[in-house]
Amino acid sequence: MIRTCVSLYSLQDEYLNKRMNLRDIMHFVKENGAEGVEILPDQMLKNAPDISDDTVKQWEQILDETGLKPVIADVFLNTNLYKNRTLTRRECIDLLIKEIKQAARLGIHLIRLVSMVPYWVIEPLLPYCEKYDVAIAIEVHAAMAFDIPETKAFIDEVKRLNSRYAGIVIDTGIFCRRFPRVVRAYETFNGTSPQVFDYIDTLFEKGTDLHAVLRENGGKYPPELEAAIQSDHDRMFVPLCDGYENLDYSVLDEYMPYIKHFHFKMFEMTPEGPEYSMDYRSLLQYLHEHDYDGYVSTEYEGNRFTLPGHKMMEKENVAAQLSYIRACLKEIQG
Repeated sequence: MIRTCVSLYSLQDEYLNKRMNLRDIMHFVKENGAEGVEILPDQMLKNAPDISDDTVKQWEQILDETGLKPVIADVFLNTNLYKNRTLTRRECIDLLIKEIKQAARLGIHLIRLVSMVPYWVIEPLLPYCEKYDVAIAIEVHAAMAFDIPETKAFIDEVKRLNSRYAGIVIDTGIFCRRFPRVVRAYETFNGTSPQVFDYIDTLFEKGTDLHAVLRENGGKYPPELEAAIQSDHDRMFVPLCDGYENLDYSVLDEYMPYIKHFHFKMFEMTPEGPEYSMDYRSLLQYLHEHDYDGYVSTEYEGNRFTLPGHKMMEKENVAAQLSYIRACLKEIQG
């Protein structure tokens, strides 16, 4: 059964600017049809991962009020805490043990590790995962997906260890069918030449993307891209455009046994219903046909591409996506 969820990352500006507190946000997502919640403890829980008993109690009260399922915690392994060195392996593992214990206190049984967390954390963490009943899963994200050595190494280790406490989270930014127009509008406003986006749009129309073209071309820019680049600003910006991939859903076939969760990335819900860049309905149909049993989590990132002078549409987009996803699931699952 596929269930709805919301990453509170989607409403971070509402929280940061104190228009909504954690309780307000949790009630909002429940009222708009979410069944589960995904939290970034560092963002919304004081002193995470060393939260107080009072914080845990308040969290439990909100869960009781809303009936939301605490599905997953997002964890960022910051290896650059010191100016003069990166963290040692032992320090990395100790930090993640703290995150596992915190998740258990919050009633959460899954942690999303940000992309590029090294594979060697898995085996030493498994005893703690088992003790506290908390699984860990690496995020497979556009530009850091299946063709990246670090991602491959993590997944290979997941397969080798074959534990239900280790897996992957899929971010649907790898399934863009068009380049997000809110990104184009924002970056054009900031000085990127339209020709760059015109070229990228032609790649999506052909069923490919910039990430794939650069990989196939050995990292070199094809002549058409060089011709599109009009300035030093363009040349600086272009590398950021490979973070929107256009993979076929079949890329998931071999990984389905290891998938714990989905981020349903969102840049812009359209008045017509669907998201501008992604075809959620066809992906949900694929997941249904492949017996996916878990949550699909709304993750709004269009907020960062809000034009100056315009209202940030976090609540509106979250509500619209939940409504659309629920309608798709009703049609697909009955």
